[in-house]
Amino acid sequence: MELGNNNVIINSEEEFFRKSYALELQKKKQQINDYQRGFNELEEERRQVNQQAIRTPGRRGEVIKKEEIEKEFTRRYKEQSIN
Repeated sequence: MELGNNNVIINSEEEFFRKSYALELQKKKQQINDYQRGFNELEEERRQVNQQAIRTPGRRGEVIKKEEIEKEFTRRYKEQSIN
């Protein structure tokens, strides 16, 4: 029974981490159309997370960060293509 409680705590902590990291990513600037000019903060974040994942493979935090970065890029590309 205790294990179930721990899973609930871990899942809620993971959900909180995902949401707060997603909000942080939304604040980062990224030039979408002209890749050679402008801000590339989101791309730089992706590079840093990938490098950290190489150093410490299998860490759940890096896996979550990678997923959230890809979601943010997808959201921005979709938003850009609509406009």
